[in-house]
Amino acid sequence: MIDVDHQINAVRRSVGNRTLEAGEARVMTISQSYDTDAADLWDACTNAERIPRWFLPISGELRQGGQYQLEGHAHGTILRCDPPREFTATWECNDDVSWIEVRITSEGPQRARFELQHITHVDDHWEQFGPGAVGMGYDGALIGLALHLSTGAAVDPAAGQQWMATEDGRRFQKLSSEAWYEANLAAGANPQWARASADRCLAAYLGEN
Repeated sequence: MIDVDHQINAVRRSVGNRTLEAGEARVMTISQSYDTDAADLWDACTNAERIPRWFLPISGELRQGGQYQLEGHAHGTILRCDPPREFTATWECNDDVSWIEVRITSEGPQRARFELQHITHVDDHWEQFGPGAVGMGYDGALIGLALHLSTGAAVDPAAGQQWMATEDGRRFQKLSSEAWYEANLAAGANPQWARASADRCLAAYLGEN
């Protein structure tokens, strides 16, 4: 059973800026604390046998310099890996290249925080959909991680997709969209554009466009 309000409120979200060699970029940061130690959280996020239990099947060499493929989704290269603290990788979908930075920090004997930063160029996709385009997807992934860490069981992706179509799942997506809209506003985005891009993004996730 997923407590929609608890999960939405347990997650921190922010939008920031970064300058890359190729130009201006945006940084979406999402994080959540879990009732486990940092070593277990690191293993859940980097072990090829555990990643499919809460996210997607993955193949490749999960080491610095290795390449990975998420089934039916992104692929890329692991640029840097500093276990059990952080790793950086490219995130490549179709012809688009962005980057992820994942950090694991201990918050006590049985408490650890997962933080992911997604760095993307300011392009037409950003202008159309804003931070929710990737942020809402990560919100969904963190549900899977929370369920896996709390139960030890594998999360069925098909069941997750079915849940997203339920009343609770649609409410979750609406609250996630609104949270990313608020994060965008807090970062200084134009309010009219932030509202319009969030609405377009939510409609895409709900299949209403």
